[in-house]
Amino acid sequence: MPIISIKDILEAKYRIANVVHHTPLVRSESLSSMAGVELFLKAENFQKTGSFKIRGACNKIFAIPREEGAKGIITASSGNHGQAVAYACRIFGYEATVIMPEGGSPAKAASIEAYGAKLIYCGTTSEERIGLAKKICRERGLTFIPPYDDPFVMAGQGTTGIEIIEDIDEVAAVLVPTGGCGLISGIATAIKEQKTGIAVFGVEPEGSNSTSMSFRAGKRTALDRIETVADGIKTTIPGELTFPLVQRYVDDMFTVTDDDILHAQFLILERCKMLAEPTGAVSVAAVLSGVLPEKFRGKKIVAVVSGGNMAIPQLADYLKKFCQSRH
Repeated sequence: MPIISIKDILEAKYRIANVVHHTPLVRSESLSSMAGVELFLKAENFQKTGSFKIRGACNKIFAIPREEGAKGIITASSGNHGQAVAYACRIFGYEATVIMPEGGSPAKAASIEAYGAKLIYCGTTSEERIGLAKKICRERGLTFIPPYDDPFVMAGQGTTGIEIIEDIDEVAAVLVPTGGCGLISGIATAIKEQKTGIAVFGVEPEGSNSTSMSFRAGKRTALDRIETVADGIKTTIPGELTFPLVQRYVDDMFTVTDDDILHAQFLILERCKMLAEPTGAVSVAAVLSGVLPEKFRGKKIVAVVSGGNMAIPQLADYLKKFCQSRH
């Protein structure tokens, strides 16, 4: 039996309805023309806290007995999940601690602290952060909120897929940024258990492609090193709970280069007037780079823009480098 089903996702949709936004599908004429498809962007960068992560965090925290939550919450995050947990904890009056990577996004760190959470820095990969968070959890009797490998978190993220199906007819494929696989496992479950004819594809950076490797190998496979501008999906191995759903429901995995990602980020900003962080742009990067099979040409394609949290100085630096590379 799968760890979650459409029933869990529909329950999550009801549970978090008063907190999260039903984000729009933004059609881009210019990007559609470039890609040779009818492209819609699922704008989770417009979501509360700036990314899809609020869906899973709220679904998990809302389901915790109050006496447990009152003892304190801890999580590990590159930033977006941490913001979501901090926001949800503020609603309930819970104390929150977030383990972030050393050298992590200053914008994400500032937002986490603004929501009232305590920050601790550790390592550079999600596994390092999760290990420390679980250690502190045991020592202090806190409740750990996983960034992706949890049924409630996965079901919450799956509500993104419910909205896509509600808002667009005859969609041929959905592309999803992929790291620990919390988002894609939820979206794929939501879509495939309702509309089996819709293809679901995961997208990763070439320098952080643990899910692609695992998908090809037929088992969870770890990376030795990670190097990518997409800080939100620096994951050395897909989740233990999430990966079986990827195997069950995802049609294929694609990879894109960092140049592809920055190009997509630039075009989303220039043509759609939307800010996507590099992680959020990987799905659009895949569509623009031409990895979709020919049978999808001219069809309705949804690219999930998973988040838009980025420090302005870093954005300016990336855009400057990208513009220089074009001349």
